[in-house]
Amino acid sequence: MLQRHRAPGIDPRPAQTTKGFEHLQDEWVYLLRWLAEGRVEHVLTGPAAEAIRGSNIASGPVTIVPAPYRRNLDRLASSLLATHAQLRTDGVAETAPMRFSAAKLAGGERWTVRCESTYDLDIAIVPAERYSELLYEASRFEIEPGLSVEVASTEDLAHHSQGSLIGEEPEIRVSRGPVPSSAA
Repeated sequence: MLQRHRAPGIDPRPAQTTKGFEHLQDEWVYLLRWLAEGRVEHVLTGPAAEAIRGSNIASGPVTIVPAPYRRNLDRLASSLLATHAQLRTDGVAETAPMRFSAAKLAGGERWTVRCESTYDLDIAIVPAERYSELLYEASRFEIEPGLSVEVASTEDLAHHSQGSLIGEEPEIRVSRGPVPSSAA
């Protein structure tokens, strides 16, 4: 059987980060390398992106926004299947098995998964227009020789930390009631 189209597993060989990125967690580099080998197009957001942009205190899972077209989601689903990815619930040690497909990925807004029982990955699915904006504002960084990633802009990272990256806008409530009288 030909194996050239088989999705790769996560390669935990030591990270050889380029100058300025020595502070990145090895697990982040493993996941980014794995996504690149699987040809998954994405924009990096979340703690790993903050660290690449200079934060030394960022911690948490790798968070990506994949390109929302079907072929790319098929590659992501195939890569997730190759690593036996499972849904995870933050704060809970247990994970739930999941059989990923492009249709399932496209149907959700945010997926929190654990790959190979070790590596945490968050996937935010956004509309094509939002992905285009995110990609347009992103910058490319070479974190390891031969490994470049698109990293969301600092403004988008700020929005992401507030949860608006996946379409949740801040709620503003206007109530009409009696105007409080000022004390005389």
